[in-house]
Amino acid sequence: MSTKAYTIRTHQLGDMGWITYRHAMTVALDYGWGQPFESMIGEITANFLKTYDPAKERCFIAERDGKMLGCVFVVNAGQQTAKLRVLFVEPEARGLGLAKRLVDEVVQFSREAGYETILLWTMQMLGSARHVYQKAGFKIIGEEINTEFGENLISETWELCLRDAESI
Repeated sequence: MSTKAYTIRTHQLGDMGWITYRHAMTVALDYGWGQPFESMIGEITANFLKTYDPAKERCFIAERDGKMLGCVFVVNAGQQTAKLRVLFVEPEARGLGLAKRLVDEVVQFSREAGYETILLWTMQMLGSARHVYQKAGFKIIGEEINTEFGENLISETWELCLRDAESI
């Protein structure tokens, strides 16, 4: 893959299908999670479109030459809290700093939208994503055993308090 710069844009018609397809297929290949994971991503993308509030929510898409390389969502979780969802980077684009950039976009947007806190949910085994979250200042506030994807996994809830965090 070339090292030519990528751009960040908001979602367009058709993006939610790509997000659901690519995220589900990549995770199926990497971890063996099948239809339950695809169903979860499909529900997240469908709900995003159904309830989208541009003042409080955003989907950021990273792309190069019209090819989508990654994405992340900010959704309104209520009570001045944003939720980071569906962080994904194509395998061929990993190592370019896209995940960090996408998380930075979430933090900046959330501040500008007036949120006080950002929450996210992830799996303990996703070390690269967890590293990005930790570097951005997120802290683990809860863990639980999760069998949603057919395995005994540990899911984690992370939090970033924006009123306490320095600019990233």
